[in-house]
Amino acid sequence: MLEKVTGLIVHTTNYGETSLVIQLFTKEHGLIGVMGKGVKSLKSRLRSFVMPFTYGYFYIYYKEGKLSILKDVDIINPFSLIHQDITFIAYLNYISELSVQVYKESESEAIFSMMITAILKINEGLDPAVITNILEIKYLPFLGVGINLDECVSCGSKTGIVTIDGDKGGLLCKNCYRNEKLVKPKTIKLLRMYYYVDLKSISQLDIKKEFTDEINQFLMSYYNRYTGMYLQSKDFLKKMNQLNN
Repeated sequence: MLEKVTGLIVHTTNYGETSLVIQLFTKEHGLIGVMGKGVKSLKSRLRSFVMPFTYGYFYIYYKEGKLSILKDVDIINPFSLIHQDITFIAYLNYISELSVQVYKESESEAIFSMMITAILKINEGLDPAVITNILEIKYLPFLGVGINLDECVSCGSKTGIVTIDGDKGGLLCKNCYRNEKLVKPKTIKLLRMYYYVDLKSISQLDIKKEFTDEINQFLMSYYNRYTGMYLQSKDFLKKMNQLNN
């Protein structure tokens, strides 16, 4: 039976001369494999609709645990702004790869919605670094390594907080502080805001680079220490940002 699913193409693999095996991240079934028969053919109407990061309605013959069959595609949003900028594309690539890995760990239906919301916000022109950091913070509980942003990780004190450290796992108070890098007080306030804000409610962002740099550095350290993830797309994104700075 033909089924309409909402999805994002996250990867494609050649199959024969004219077909593709598509890894599709869907709202309804999570990650699934879909066979696109003949879609690479010059005569195929779907040729331009089966590229990585295509976001649309996919009409498939769904087969649980097996390769589904692609019948048709309707584009929901072409992400026109993102595709005009190679740095934005790098963020898109990282967000999709990160989301896939988080979904594999948690199999939570919430991941797809959060991923798409973040991508749409970037396509609206919002700061991709901030949106990506917000998403990274929100994904941590799904990985089983959520951050406590209310008290010192060493002694539990809710007062006298002086910094936050990725290797130590969170906030540090003045009594537990040793030689960790000090961050600005506003950086800690922004991290709390990132954790609690609803991505869908964000319509504008005006956060200075000095704060985004500290937040990004903390999150990179935290992910490296506590998630065990290595994503090639993250390395590429770091190189792109270094070139732009």
